Amino acid sequence: MEDIANRKRRYKHPNDEVDGEAWATFNNSFDEVQSVLDRNRALIQQVNENHESKVPENMVKNVSLIQEINGNINKVVSLYSDLSTNFVSACHQQRNKK
Repeated sequence: MEDIANRKRRYKHPNDEVDGEAWATFNNSFDEVQSVLDRNRALIQQVNENHESKVPENMVKNVSLIQEINGNINKVVSLYSDLSTNFVSACHQQRNKK
């Protein structure tokens, strides 16, 4: 994964309205959200396969898989909440610079 310094340079806004660090932070947050969503996609696929198999042991495994999915959903909510807070903060900082 790309480091913060490289992302700062890569996401430098041409008008310098929002600094590269803010863009890098937003991008890192979206990457983390996407990673969690990708994990949930795989977990949901496994739950479906276990359910279709109708094997009792696989059905029992679904309990922990569904609990992990639920925890991941809570994590995504938290990440989006943090992202929103960071975005508002960056906007306020930018407004105060002018």
